[in-house]
Amino acid sequence: MIMSAEVPNKKKLTWLITGCSSGFGLAMARLAQANGHHIIATFRNPSRTPELVDEFTKNGGECVRLDQDESECGQVIGSIEARGTAIDVLVNVAGFGMTGPVESFSEEEVQRIMNTNFFGPYRLIRAVAPHMRKRRSGMIVNFSSGSGMEARSSLGLYGASKYFQGLTKTLHKEMAEFNVRVLLVYLGTFNTPMVGKVEPKLKPLDPDYSGTTTGRMYEIMGSGNFTVPGDHLKATKAIYDVVVGEGIGKGREKEMMLPLGVDMAERAWEVRDSINHMMDVFGDICNNVNVENN
Repeated sequence: MIMSAEVPNKKKLTWLITGCSSGFGLAMARLAQANGHHIIATFRNPSRTPELVDEFTKNGGECVRLDQDESECGQVIGSIEARGTAIDVLVNVAGFGMTGPVESFSEEEVQRIMNTNFFGPYRLIRAVAPHMRKRRSGMIVNFSSGSGMEARSSLGLYGASKYFQGLTKTLHKEMAEFNVRVLLVYLGTFNTPMVGKVEPKLKPLDPDYSGTTTGRMYEIMGSGNFTVPGDHLKATKAIYDVVVGEGIGKGREKEMMLPLGVDMAERAWEVRDSINHMMDVFGDICNNVNVENN
C-alpha cells in the first residue's frame, strides 16, 4: 500500500541545502530559516563567505563544509544523522554550467561536470535515503534545467549532467511506499550569479561552427549576455510552498515535477510536441514489431 506523502504544514523541518553561497541555495536557506525551520547550509569553502556563516548561525542555523566532488561527501549526512539530527529535506542545488559542441569536450571536462552536477547530488541522495526510508518521512528535491529536459545547442554536456528525469522518477516511485517525497525542479533562466559563470570549453571552437546555431549559442552562453526572464526569489518561494504544502503548493504535495520560468514552459511544450510527432510518424511501426504467435 502506498502511503500518502505529505509533510505536516506546521512541523518545523531540518533542511540540508547545497550551494548556499549564492543563487537558489542562498535564497532557499534564507527563506526556510525565516519561516522558522532549522537549516544546515552547506558550502564548498565556508571561509570565503564568513558573512553568510555569521548570518545563518546567529539565527540558529548551521553551516558546514560540503564538497560534492569528493566521493565520500555523503559522510556529512551520516555525521549529522549520527548525532541525532534527522534531515527532513535535502535540497540539491549546487552545480555549474558549461557550453560547447558535444564533440568538443575533453575527458577531464566531462568528468568534472558530471562529478559536480550528477554524481555529487547522487552521493547525497544515497546517504540520506536510507534514513528517510526508515523514518517513513522526508523529502528530496533535485534541481534540473530546461536543457535537462529538452536539447539546446551548445548545452549538450550540461544538459546530460542535469538530466535527472530517469533517476528522480525512479526514486519517486521507490520512495513513495515509504512516505518519502521526491521533487524534480526544472528551472529556466533566472537572475542568479550562475548566468554569468557558464564556462566555455577549454579547446577553441572549431571554425566549422562559425555562424551556426551552435556557434551563436556558444558565444551567447559564454558571454552571459542574454535575456534573463526569471526572478529566482519568486521561484524559490514556489519551491518552498510545494515542499511545505502551503500557498501555491497546497494540494500539490504529491506532484513530482515542478517547471519554473517562461523559457522552461517553452521547453516543456517542445517535449510534448516532439513526443506527439514521434508517435505520429512511427506509432504504427512501434506497435508492429512483436513476436508472432504460432
